[in-house]
Amino acid sequence: QVQPVESGGGLVQAGGSLRLSCAASGRTFSSYAMGWFRQAPGKEREFVAAIRWSGNRQNYADSVKGRFTISRDNAKNTVYLQMNSLKPEDTAVYYCAVRNRLLRNDYDPSAADGYDYWGQGTQVTVSS
Repeated sequence: QVQPVESGGGLVQAGGSLRLSCAASGRTFSSYAMGWFRQAPGKEREFVAAIRWSGNRQNYADSVKGRFTISRDNAKNTVYLQMNSLKPEDTAVYYCAVRNRLLRNDYDPSAADGYDYWGQGTQVTVSS
């Protein structure tokens, strides 16, 4: 069982930056991926970014490409989301998700049902 814990959210002005962290505790698996999703009030949860634990393939939603960067620290079992040039529409609760199943060719990093464990979320608020 893996428990993701997010941190790093807060208030920031438009154009500013934040760095989110997701630390995975408990029993981990050698083959898995981690992703970031977000949900604004009254909106559906949407995909933001993902990274494979083995290898370095990254995926981003079109809305954040060029502004957000996902990275990892294998020794710390931690994934980061560097968010630059933040916009008010980025305001949401950001969730970290962990996949603990073997990766397959049909793995879709943007699909929520491809992940097995979820954190409680961290609030990001961007003011205009």
